[in-house]
Amino acid sequence: MHLISWNVNGIRAAIGKGLGEFVQQEQPDVLCLQETKAMQHQVTLPDSMKDYHGYWNSAEKAGYSGVALFSREEPQRVWSGMELSDHDREGRVICAEFETFILVNVYTPNAQDGLRRLPYRMEWDAAFRLFLVKLGKSKPVVFCGDLNVAHHEIDLARPRENRLNPGFSDGERDGFSKLLDSGFVDTYRALHPQQTGAYSWWSYRAGARQNNVGWRIDYFGVARELESKLKHASIMPHVLGSDHCPVSITLETP
Repeated sequence: MHLISWNVNGIRAAIGKGLGEFVQQEQPDVLCLQETKAMQHQVTLPDSMKDYHGYWNSAEKAGYSGVALFSREEPQRVWSGMELSDHDREGRVICAEFETFILVNVYTPNAQDGLRRLPYRMEWDAAFRLFLVKLGKSKPVVFCGDLNVAHHEIDLARPRENRLNPGFSDGERDGFSKLLDSGFVDTYRALHPQQTGAYSWWSYRAGARQNNVGWRIDYFGVARELESKLKHASIMPHVLGSDHCPVSITLETP
């Protein structure tokens, strides 16, 4: 099964920048999008996406956040959020259960400038970790999306300069370590442990993308019992249309 995750920074803008052509070329079995910034009724999907089963979780605030999931195979069930009122207003989680695993598409809150939202982010990280562990008691879990953290120094171009910046604070990095330690594998690092210069987000400032001054903050994580099924994990920096690029995995499924 070929799965792709992409923070599109506005699905309507991404459609105008070639999202449909990308889907036509890649033919993913499942496509997970983050930061859709729209309600379902506001979006006219390109022809290449109209045969997919589509599911949306939009934020209460218009034009903000939001996730969507598109699957060729109809999932056994789909639901939004973590059933936690403090965390479910911003359209950040959508889940789909398939025969052999549960897929969780997430757009993790940003700690924001000056780390002013870091306390909430730490609450979110703990709640999300417990949510995945609970789901994992019924079936192995795959999570994907914009986790808004570069885990290790290898995961961003300028670790020293960003030491206490949002996305590379000690608290956020520790939160991601705890998530992996609860039973998950960072798929890209599992297959490419020493790969440098592998980033999925670049600032729009100062030619960052052209110079590959980026961060790896978009992930696929799989339950450890699925690691043997992992056949491929990639980052696709050549794909434009957002300040993020897509990331993908291929899982062996029945």
